[in-house]
Amino acid sequence: MNRQGGSYVLLIELCEGGDIVVGALGAIAFPEGFYAYVGSAMGGLKSRIDYHLREKKHPHWHIDYLLNKAQVIQVIFAQTDRRLECALAQILTKEIDAIPGFGSSDCKCKSHLYFEPREIRLKAKVVEAFAELGLGYQLRIFP
Repeated sequence: MNRQGGSYVLLIELCEGGDIVVGALGAIAFPEGFYAYVGSAMGGLKSRIDYHLREKKHPHWHIDYLLNKAQVIQVIFAQTDRRLECALAQILTKEIDAIPGFGSSDCKCKSHLYFEPREIRLKAKVVEAFAELGLGYQLRIFP
């Protein structure tokens, strides 16, 4: 996975709900539960995922604000030379509740962040989205 690009979904657990200020989006109420964040890293998938996994970081992207309060529990990713984050997001929008405007300020998607109270359902929908696009995926699980 060195410098190859691709698309990924971070599966995130937020153990305590509450309002989080997310840059220009302002305060957003995040319920306790599980989130899926869709992204792409065409310049290097490994380095982007490693960035998201760092514990302390100055917020740059919308997701950084959430990750300062939550933890990544799994990463599902596919190495590809095509930018497919919006295609994944559009599939998830049909199935999972979206956090409007989150992570999608540079595209026309409703969102790139999705909420589901049940981890198993969220993961299943993400895997189905990868399959619908014909993507073979890999999974990294964290304690």
